[in-house]
Amino acid sequence: MGDKVQCLHLLVKHRDSRRPSSWKTQTITISKEEALAQLAQFQKQLEGLSGAELVAKFRELAGKNSDCSSAQRGGDLGEFGRGQMQKPFEEASFALQVGQMSGVVDTDSGVHIILRVK
Repeated sequence: MGDKVQCLHLLVKHRDSRRPSSWKTQTITISKEEALAQLAQFQKQLEGLSGAELVAKFRELAGKNSDCSSAQRGGDLGEFGRGQMQKPFEEASFALQVGQMSGVVDTDSGVHIILRVK
């Protein structure tokens, strides 16, 4: 297993997130359950896609919907190594194969889906 990965992610924050605000919403008031429901809708739109089609659709959804500032890069976090991300996010990212998408990953920031691209 390599020492660096590159991932796209789509983050949905909720009112119990570490910082419940984002580039698109000053004060996030939705519950964790509502955040999970939103994430499920995004997952449904990505179902059955693979390869370049999956990456393109993931970037589009992240660009419009992610509560992370990486939305302006289609959710692209660039390359990162171990110890740079919150532990659940890191573990999920390194467990994925290139081109594989995670299920829901829960961190202090909110709930995410992750797509490993490198």
